[in-house]
Amino acid sequence: MGEETVDEPLGPEQEKALPEKEIKPRGKWANKTEFILAMAGEIIGLGNVWRFPYLCFKNGGGVFFIPYFVFLFFCGIPVFFLETALGQYTSQGGVTAWRKICPMFEGIGIASQVIVTYLNIYYIVVLAWGIFYLFNSFQSTLPWSTCDNWWNTDDCHTVDSIVSKLHMFNNSSDWSFLHNVTLEDHSDDFNFTSLQEPSVHSSSEYEFWSYRVLRINDGDSNGKVLWDLALCLLLAWVICYFCIFKGVKSTGKVVYFTATFPYVMLIILFIRGVTLPGAGEGIKYYLYPDFSKLGDASVWNDAGTQVFFSYAVCQGVLTALGSYNTYNNNCYRDCLALCCLNSATSIFAGFVVFSVLGFMAHELGVPVERVTSSGPGLAFIAYPKALSMLPGSSFWSVLFFFMILLLGLDSQFVCVESLATALTDMFPRYLRRHGAREILALVIAVVCFLLALPLVTGRGIFLFSIIDKYGASGFTLLFIAIFECIVIGWIYGADRFLHNIEDMIGYPPMPVFKYCWMFITPLICGITLLYNLGDLTGDIVVYDYVMGNSYKAIAALLTLSPMICIPLFVLRPMYYNINEMTTPSSDLRQSQPHRPILTLCKRVIFGAQVKPNENLSFEANEKLAMHDPDV
Repeated sequence: MGEETVDEPLGPEQEKALPEKEIKPRGKWANKTEFILAMAGEIIGLGNVWRFPYLCFKNGGGVFFIPYFVFLFFCGIPVFFLETALGQYTSQGGVTAWRKICPMFEGIGIASQVIVTYLNIYYIVVLAWGIFYLFNSFQSTLPWSTCDNWWNTDDCHTVDSIVSKLHMFNNSSDWSFLHNVTLEDHSDDFNFTSLQEPSVHSSSEYEFWSYRVLRINDGDSNGKVLWDLALCLLLAWVICYFCIFKGVKSTGKVVYFTATFPYVMLIILFIRGVTLPGAGEGIKYYLYPDFSKLGDASVWNDAGTQVFFSYAVCQGVLTALGSYNTYNNNCYRDCLALCCLNSATSIFAGFVVFSVLGFMAHELGVPVERVTSSGPGLAFIAYPKALSMLPGSSFWSVLFFFMILLLGLDSQFVCVESLATALTDMFPRYLRRHGAREILALVIAVVCFLLALPLVTGRGIFLFSIIDKYGASGFTLLFIAIFECIVIGWIYGADRFLHNIEDMIGYPPMPVFKYCWMFITPLICGITLLYNLGDLTGDIVVYDYVMGNSYKAIAALLTLSPMICIPLFVLRPMYYNINEMTTPSSDLRQSQPHRPILTLCKRVIFGAQVKPNENLSFEANEKLAMHDPDV
């Protein structure tokens, strides 16, 4: 393995409680490639394939790139860089990193881990669905392409007869999957109708998804675990566990495959897609600019929430992955490269998706907008329908769902890694023992598997939808992002943090980051937050059902539980040491403590941490103040 390790000093009580030989040193990435691939695997996921292309189509085609890149440059990249650099600087996970920077706001880290816990519970259910479809793709006749199965109704229609039934298409409920959706999206084109009044016309793909996979029409399965989906969920957790049970030692090796192979799949599907008749028309619908959309506030809101979820910010994941870097790794260059890669993948995936959907529209003789969908409507209905029309449909379906599995898998196990890292750093004397990491990963997997079982019951999709929309909502992430920027920009000091980064990478990053952290990012996030308020007060609708008060209570709990952590954990430093609530940990390396920690327009807002010794030169003062036991 050649894994680099750094012995991290423990406190006196920890040293007494545990002999030094039993303390397992904190791991590091074996090389930069492992870090890059792990980060890429986390931020590049299912939303790049099924959410971003649809948002471009929905929000003005190529015009959507304008608000998207505005949010990317002024919100996404600054917060992405902040969290990654914070992890590398402190060599701590998502909770203890904030404790060291500013004890008063340790709750920021706690809030992010609450969100990661929600993601660990429900996101892997998507992988279970993908595994279920993958197994069924090996059949010579794809089961969702016919209407002669036990789950089909008398109203079922195959792709050959659906052309004459275009009035079946209708708006549907929101699906905010993984890192990429927060607002209710009423623009899906497939009709997910009330269970009490089923659609007169149902496609075979829709019935397979709704009546075979989800079992929403089976009253006898209501509340009962669906054993086939539960086994797929168990398999997903087994795979995930063996990817991360050794920490970065195993994660760093697995990402070589899970983070790169989806690109092979995308390239294969792209080559096949653009050679199909009608592909050009599909790509035109994807990119054709509609400049009138720029004045629509919802377009800007969609762009902002897409950036926040796509870049996995405010979830503690980036901080955890960055913490395994060596101190002098150039995280600045890495972050810029990763952000370019993520956005480029989203744009490229649009060509892959819409070339195939254009072919489907061409074959059916209908406009592209009639076969366009979002979320699972794209991944589990529209795209499988298009693939079933290709020669060798089983082969293409296997490729597609294997890609879906890999895209979701590395995002899932990195989220588990984030939670495990945070817990290990919070309780090092217990969880850094030899063998403790494997047990911790197993406990997380078992607990999350059991908590996810209600989501694979008959009609468990209703509970899934609530967790999906409110458990990792854009509202909560925006709230956390505002506090992150305020703490780094105004309390810890933007100048001091830039000095820390300069000490790590050898040169100062662009000054624009300072002003983003202090002003631009909190302002944009605040405005978007206010826009999202209306989404929290409306009715909760799933499959055309208006959810009752119990579901509203669950939604409120999911939304407020991360947010309440920030003010609640302010009480901890007040109890232990009220005089050092905003004082960074003394073991953090400060290379330029004699410079002001915050300046604005050449005026000192907050002065230096220590006064320089007038009898020494500037260089001598700098050298005297520097301390890093790891370098």
